Amino acid sequence: MTALELTSAVAVVGTGTMGQGIAQVALVAGHPVRLYDAAPDRARAAADAIGARLDRLVEKGRLTPEDRAAAAGRLTAAESPTELAGCGLVVEAVLEQLDVKQRLFQELEEIVDESCLLATNTSSLSVTAVAGGLRVPGRFVGLHFFNPAPLLPLVEVVSGFATDEATATRAYETAKAWGKTPVRCADTPGFIVNRVARPFYAEALRLYEERVADPATIDAVLRECGGFRMGPFELTDLIGQDVNEAVTRSVWDSFFQDPKFTPSLAQRRLVESRRLGRKSGQGWYAYGDDAPRAEPHTAEPAKAPESVAVHGDLFPADALLDLIGRAGIRVTRAEGVPSSPGFLELPGGTRLAPADGTAADAAAGPTVHFDLALDYRAATRIALSPSGRVDERGLAEAVGLFQALGKKVSVIGHAPGMIVARTVWMLVDFALDAVGREVAAAEDVDTAMRLGVNYPLGPVEWGRRLTAYRVAEALDMLNDEYPTGRYAPSQALRRQAVREEYS
Repeated sequence: MTALELTSAVAVVGTGTMGQGIAQVALVAGHPVRLYDAAPDRARAAADAIGARLDRLVEKGRLTPEDRAAAAGRLTAAESPTELAGCGLVVEAVLEQLDVKQRLFQELEEIVDESCLLATNTSSLSVTAVAGGLRVPGRFVGLHFFNPAPLLPLVEVVSGFATDEATATRAYETAKAWGKTPVRCADTPGFIVNRVARPFYAEALRLYEERVADPATIDAVLRECGGFRMGPFELTDLIGQDVNEAVTRSVWDSFFQDPKFTPSLAQRRLVESRRLGRKSGQGWYAYGDDAPRAEPHTAEPAKAPESVAVHGDLFPADALLDLIGRAGIRVTRAEGVPSSPGFLELPGGTRLAPADGTAADAAAGPTVHFDLALDYRAATRIALSPSGRVDERGLAEAVGLFQALGKKVSVIGHAPGMIVARTVWMLVDFALDAVGREVAAAEDVDTAMRLGVNYPLGPVEWGRRLTAYRVAEALDMLNDEYPTGRYAPSQALRRQAVREEYS
C-alpha cells in the first residue's frame, strides 16, 4: 500500500492551531487542501493565516515564491461539509469531546467516497471509540501530530480495534511522504508518548510533595545530570498545567485508576489556583520581565578528599574512577570479597554509593547516595542524598569529591532512587510494558520518545545500557519503600530481566 497520491485532496476539519498546522504540512507536500470549520468564516481566516506562514517561509528561504504561489492555489476554504466530497483523506482536529467527533465522522461518512481515509488527530480519546458509530470503521485511523505540526517530525499512527491494516499502512506511508517520522501503535490510553512519558512528570511531582527538593533543583538535576532538554516543572509550565494534568487524569482514568498513573495533588492545587504556567504568568515559576529567576540549590565549595577506596563494581558509575584519577585523587581497590552493589569509601569512613531503590538511611553505615547520570563525564551537576548518620566531614568529602570533577552539587533530602535514577527506571518499565503489550515496537517507542518529547535516549535503549535485571531489582526495592504497587516492575521488565540473567 502506497502513500496517498499528490493529486488526492486532503481535507482538514477544525481550523485551530493544530488544524492549520496539519493543513500546512499537507499543502507544502503538494496536495490540494480543503479547510472546513463549523464556525462561520473560520476556514477563510485559517486559509489567510496559512498564507501568511507560507510568506514567512519564503522570507526565510525555505520556500520559493513559485512554490508558495502554487501552494496558495491548492488551498481552499469550504463553506459546507459537502464540499469535502472527493477528498482522499479527511483529518479531524476539533474539540476533544467524544460525542462531537463521533457526530462529525458519521456526517462525513455519508459525504466522502468509500475509498477516503478518515483520521482523527485526538491526543487523549480512544480512536476505537471515535470510530464506534461508523458503518465502515476499517478506514478510520488515528494520525496524532505534535504541536507545532509543521516543525515537529513525529506522527503517531494509531490503529483502532477495527482499523484495517491497509488503512494504517497507507496513513503511515502518507505521513512519511509528507516528510514526517511516523510510528505505529495500537489504540491505548496516551498512545506511545503520553503513556510512556507519565513518570517523567509524576516522579518529579512526588519528590516535590515529599519535600526532597524544590522545583528548580529537580529541574536542574534532570537537565544537567540526566541529559533531558527541559525539567518537568519548566516543561509543564510551558505546556500548561491544566493541559498536562488533564492528560494525566485521562490516562489514569482510562487505566481504571492504576496506581502507576496516579495524578499529583500538588499539580491539582496549582490548577485550582489558576497558576497554569507561562500563559497565566505564574506556574511553578513566575514569568514576566521583573520575575525573579528560581535558582537550584548548589552546595558551597568543599575540599576534595586525597583518596578514595573502591569496593565492588559501580556499574554505569565506573566512569567516575577515571575522572577521579585525572583530578589527582588517589584511587585504591579494597581487598576482600567484592561488595554488591559497589561503593566508594571516603577517608572519614562514609560510603558514597550509586542510587538504588532504598533511602540512604537504610544503609548499614553512614552513606551518601549519588544520582544516575546519562554520561558521568559530560554531566555538569550531581545530586547527593546523605543518610542521617553522615557527619559534617563525610558530607563535605562527598561534595568536594564531585566538585573536584567539575560538577556542581545539589544536596537533596532522603529519597529512595534519587531524582534521575527513579525517573529513568520508571520510564524503562513503562516503555518495556508498552512493548510487551504490543502497543508498539521497541524501536518505535524509542523514536517516539526522542522525537516527541526530546529525550536524550530512548527508554528501551536506556534499559539495555542499565540492564533490565538491575532496573527490576531497583524497582523492587522502591516497591518495598512504597508498597502501593506504583513501583512494582511490569511483567515485561521481569521477563527481560530473566532473559538477560540466563543469556
